[in-house]
Amino acid sequence: MKLRVGVIYGGRSGEHEVSIVSAASIFKHLDRTRYQPVPIRIDKDGRWVLGAREPTAISAGDIHAIEPAGALQVAEPTAAIAGGIDVVFPVLHGPYGEDGTVQGLLELANVPYVGAGVLGSALGMDKAISKALFAARGLPILPYLTVTALEWDTGSSEVMSRVSAALDYPVFVKPANLGSSVGISRAAAAGELSDAIRTALEYDRKIVIEAGVPGAREIECAVLGNDQPEASLPGEIVVTHPDGFYSYDAKYLDPDGATAKIPADLTPEMSDRVRELSIEAFRALDLAGMARVDFFLDGRDGALYLNEVNTIPGFTAISMYPKMWEASGLPYPDLLSRLLTLAIERHAQKQKLRTSRT
Repeated sequence: MKLRVGVIYGGRSGEHEVSIVSAASIFKHLDRTRYQPVPIRIDKDGRWVLGAREPTAISAGDIHAIEPAGALQVAEPTAAIAGGIDVVFPVLHGPYGEDGTVQGLLELANVPYVGAGVLGSALGMDKAISKALFAARGLPILPYLTVTALEWDTGSSEVMSRVSAALDYPVFVKPANLGSSVGISRAAAAGELSDAIRTALEYDRKIVIEAGVPGAREIECAVLGNDQPEASLPGEIVVTHPDGFYSYDAKYLDPDGATAKIPADLTPEMSDRVRELSIEAFRALDLAGMARVDFFLDGRDGALYLNEVNTIPGFTAISMYPKMWEASGLPYPDLLSRLLTLAIERHAQKQKLRTSRT
């Protein structure tokens, strides 16, 4: 009997379009001899919709022009994941999906699901909190500051002074709780910082301002597993887009904005170090199932810095997570099957725990 896999996609975040493209790729590669996928779409207004046509493999740049067809049924979230769903694959990038909110709903519904739990999802989503945990674990990170909207609104000049005193330019300004490079800007000098902060605050009430590494190489690694995670061969993003970093436009809108190099051109020792740190970061945040771990490699002295962890990485045709596993000997369909198996195994382990003293 085929397992019914509820694929939840869309969502209320700024990564809505990317989520749809990721879901399209999952539907395309899921083994239909073993699984029956069930589309569960969340619209930008938060409505959960059943009966939508499976999204097709299109680019994020074209997604705005596509309207899903088919017999649509607006459903309550609990109804959407009830009715014979065996396991859920949330492919919701960003807030209201990757941050523990949907994971909490699935825990209450007692349904197996792919990826990190409530705590790990929330920690991985918040760049400020995750960096604090990485630092406490002794993992190498770049200097950074956290700034809230209230701090900026009531003392922008003080914030500017703090940044200038603590960090060297260029700096990167990011929403603390977002991904896919949405809302991220590079400020090469103090005169560009205000606009970068305002842009990031459009997406989150808390932002991270992090020191940049001139000429840094962007290295990524995929992690797979529960209590015994494994790391893939590392990959590298080579950016050619005018933004000068792996921005949203470079990722999704400019077909020539960046290229992936898998495996990355690293020494065996550096490759092992990337994989080791990826697993340490995975464990530091108490993750499960999957994660993509991103690094900066300083081309001047070879220093390696942990950037961030993505608990629901992209699954589009150009996404690094499935491509790195494919280069490591695990094809996309087998990767999906492995993730679903891990979800069911983790759920079965949790069912053995006592929930009361009687």
